[in-house]
Amino acid sequence: MATLVDAFARSPSPMVITDARAPDNPIAWANDAFLQVTGYTADEIVGRNCRMLQGPATDRFTVERIRSAVQAAEPISVELLNYRKDGTTFWNAMTITPVNDAEGLAFFYAAQADMTYVHQMEVSMRGTNDELERLVNARTQDLTTALEQKTALLHEVDHRVKNNLQVISSLMLLKARRTPEGEARDALQGMAERIGALSTAHRMLYSEGDCTHFNLGDFAAEFLADMNAGLDPERRRVEADVESIAVAAAMAAPLALMIHELTANALRHAFPGEREGRVSIVARRTERGIHMTIRDDGVGVAAAAPNPAGFGRNLVEMVVRQMRGTIAWADAGPGTTVDIDIPLQQPA
Repeated sequence: MATLVDAFARSPSPMVITDARAPDNPIAWANDAFLQVTGYTADEIVGRNCRMLQGPATDRFTVERIRSAVQAAEPISVELLNYRKDGTTFWNAMTITPVNDAEGLAFFYAAQADMTYVHQMEVSMRGTNDELERLVNARTQDLTTALEQKTALLHEVDHRVKNNLQVISSLMLLKARRTPEGEARDALQGMAERIGALSTAHRMLYSEGDCTHFNLGDFAAEFLADMNAGLDPERRRVEADVESIAVAAAMAAPLALMIHELTANALRHAFPGEREGRVSIVARRTERGIHMTIRDDGVGVAAAAPNPAGFGRNLVEMVVRQMRGTIAWADAGPGTTVDIDIPLQQPA
């Protein structure tokens, strides 16, 4: 027993024993580590209740938990802010255990640990985390502002490009109306329509909340409305079944130009004279990108009148190559089918 008491007395961990049978459960013994942590001498603490270490900032709820456990003679582990003799505070992690003898409850034994450093580290970490959060929020705000400015600039560029294209298209249409019928007038009319298609693409980019994306399905619907507005619905029409596919804004112009050229060429050459007909545009998302089919029920490629001045087919093939795609032309019997596969890059 003497060896055990000597071991407790020499332990670097603060330890204290209270007399459960004496009034107010006073301290009966404390080791040197406890005295060093609290700053008291043995004569100053023996015979006094441990509440002497409590102060204004000591948590009352935790104190009540300790009191309830002591009254019920039950073990408890808590952390409590205590006060040293000089008034400074320390965080005391303690485990209080009731000790019985032959007559019943005799003592309470408390093994303790100074957790002040841990709490200081927690406070320091909270401060560091708060500062990091502040810096991250500030950086996020800067990036958000920069992105908003970039988006606004892109909107402004698209808006101006759209307006300029509309002006150019209008000028070319005006010139076409004043040009005698023939190849020159047809060429001006065709260029004005191509520029109009590009203008539509930029108009849609400008109207989107994020002008880095281009929705092929929305463009097809807009294009369909513009194209059918100039057709006699009793004789000819353009139909579209295009999925809502988001593509990078850089692909807006070539896709718009390609769709316009194929549709306009079909309307211009597949239905000579008063022939009625239909042009359909179908586009689906594939594993690689987009598969598009433009089909008409006209006279077919072989039966169409030769057009030495035309370059629509060459233009379409050039645009498809620019987008690293493939294109195949075929007589559909009746009509012509054009199948196009375009690898789809991720929208920026």
